[in-house]
Amino acid sequence: MFSSLFLSKNQRLVKRWKKEHEKIVILTHKVIAEYSKNNYKKAKKNLILLNHLAIDHIIDEDINFYKFLNGTQEIPYNKRNSIVDFIDTFKDTKVELMSFLTKYTRNETILDEEFFQQFNELTEIIIERIQYEERNLYALLDKLTEKENLN
Repeated sequence: MFSSLFLSKNQRLVKRWKKEHEKIVILTHKVIAEYSKNNYKKAKKNLILLNHLAIDHIIDEDINFYKFLNGTQEIPYNKRNSIVDFIDTFKDTKVELMSFLTKYTRNETILDEEFFQQFNELTEIIIERIQYEERNLYALLDKLTEKENLN
């Protein structure tokens, strides 16, 4: 109960980001379920919610990774490279995701078969990326936090 009171800033960020990841996954499943039931109105509504959450999440991560990499904390070279590599390799996927969501959340854009196929492909990529992020990047942030707490 009281352990959450003593979380470092990095640990609080990781906790919040993991909760957002859960919500992102839930919303993607809702979009798929509603589309599969031909309820395009609800699918679009969930897609709009997903758009807002995903964009906010990506921006928040980008800002905090920038601060983290350019802050005063000393980060070992190999760990810094892991963070930079993650940011660089995810760049294209982020742009593709944001473009896709922007296009399909417009009122005039119909959720057709092309949408559904692309959405399923993007969903697989995003879920894989979330798993990678949580296992690697978030674990790295926690380890750096532990080191901070020892000093």
